[in-house]
Amino acid sequence: MLHTIENDFLRVCVCERGAELCSVVGKKSGAEYLWQGDPAFWSGRATVLFPICGRLFGGAYTYRGRRYEMPIHGIAKSAVFRVGQKSGNRVALVFCSDEQTRRAYPFDFRFRVVYALDGATLSQRFFVENTGGDVLPFSLGGHPGFFVPFPGARGESFGDYRLEFAGARKTRAIRLSDDGFYIDEQDFSLRDGRVLDLRHDLFDRDALFLSGAGNSVRLCSQKNGRAITVRFSDMTHLGFWHTPRTEAPFVCVEPWHGTPSRDGKIDDFSEKSEMIRLPAGETYTTEISISIEE
Repeated sequence: MLHTIENDFLRVCVCERGAELCSVVGKKSGAEYLWQGDPAFWSGRATVLFPICGRLFGGAYTYRGRRYEMPIHGIAKSAVFRVGQKSGNRVALVFCSDEQTRRAYPFDFRFRVVYALDGATLSQRFFVENTGGDVLPFSLGGHPGFFVPFPGARGESFGDYRLEFAGARKTRAIRLSDDGFYIDEQDFSLRDGRVLDLRHDLFDRDALFLSGAGNSVRLCSQKNGRAITVRFSDMTHLGFWHTPRTEAPFVCVEPWHGTPSRDGKIDDFSEKSEMIRLPAGETYTTEISISIEE
């Protein structure tokens, strides 16, 4: 089921399955900015990643001597969330552990995603509550895809767009294996210390993941004044992706607290790197926002 929230600037649709964004329309232009899931390239739109980000080596991990299997990006993306609260410009969706989730992820949790509008900004707040008696290990991230070029931008191409980072940065990039697993990190240069010009071959080896790139990025055209700014808090990496070795007309902007598994290693969740470890009874909160400039 879809739920719509709106104000004078934006109209947004959210799906109960996966608490996934399905539409972000700017009311001034009437443009749909969110990728619409064309299966020729990628059937997703804005996957919510929990309790892992990326792939597990061998599709599995261990915890306290037992082996568990989990698909890429975790179990939330296929779960049906229930609606907690809803108003004209806000909707909350909730997903709780049960017997089925414990087969893949043996922990008790309550995961809430709240979408809210404030002017031309959509906020996506995440609340992870540890409802069990053990420490809750998890990663968390966003995966929204945006049309590039923006709809209605006549005479523009993918290469007319760029990513602008706030201030000069010394960034590093994850080096991935051919199968998309973590190898190491290497220095990565931005033009003028703050700009990454888009081109399709950036994604020939799957995603580009940066660390040290700050907590916001602006996707914009060099030919018109429209832009999308993604801001986030408490994330270890910022990723960019479209379908490898294609000329896909979109790019995903992916703030992650976590990384894919190391190449060749089955993770033990007791020690997997860059996971949040939440004590029993506590709640973790973080936020991603999307601002549209028209």
